[in-house]
Amino acid sequence: MSSLTVADKLYLEKVLGMGSGYVLNFTDATFGQFFYSYDVDIHGADYQTYGTSKAKKMRAFWENEPDVLVGRVLSEMLDAYEALCNSSGNERDSSSLRKSREIVARLSGTLTDERFLSKEFQIPTVQKLPVSFAVSTIIQDRLKEAQACLSAGTHLSVIFQCGSVLEAVLLGAAQKEPEKFNRSRVSPKRTGKVKAFQEWSLAEFIDVAHDIGLLKLDVHKFSHALRDFRNYIHPSQQLLSGSVPDEHTARVCLQVLKAALADVAGER
Repeated sequence: MSSLTVADKLYLEKVLGMGSGYVLNFTDATFGQFFYSYDVDIHGADYQTYGTSKAKKMRAFWENEPDVLVGRVLSEMLDAYEALCNSSGNERDSSSLRKSREIVARLSGTLTDERFLSKEFQIPTVQKLPVSFAVSTIIQDRLKEAQACLSAGTHLSVIFQCGSVLEAVLLGAAQKEPEKFNRSRVSPKRTGKVKAFQEWSLAEFIDVAHDIGLLKLDVHKFSHALRDFRNYIHPSQQLLSGSVPDEHTARVCLQVLKAALADVAGER
């Protein structure tokens, strides 16, 4: 039995769209195939305790299975939710998604904010990053500015600088190895064709970079939080979220950037 609480399930059900009996955009067939990869017969009698809809089977799965398995399944489903939002152009529920990621981290025994912050990541020399000399000079300036802003307590400025540097470096990585990025299973498409890199969002770069093995799992998870906060550059987004980033948020975002740069430079 998993340790999901009632509150956990409310967040997860909201993100997975389970209110009407469905789970994301799964059909009965694709739902079965998805769970088959985890050696689970989701359509079997063990998961029909509450009924035969996909949502009811999911609830039975949560009740029957251990934390580690539930965490692995939910992690992939949350990735699928983000990919669906990206491909359809629908706005994601960032607050519920972030909470759901925290729930999955707890189930999986993966990094919490505190553990992630406690790690030591060194910023690599910019020459090891896949960007031009001209861009590397700007990146160096922005890294210095981000650290100065953190000391000065201007937390939003830290986040904006971190987001811009991460996007520039991932764009550079895609331009250096376009075939890898374009062939990823999560590459963003429009009318059946992969979009030009200049049209990719930061979220799309993050997902593809993780899918091709450029960004590690911890960076993938936490960099989406950086992406969400970077969107506060639009005042309406911050107003909708009702959140004011503080020093902790800024430190997490800077730590994400440092870890991501180390990943891209091959130093982790």
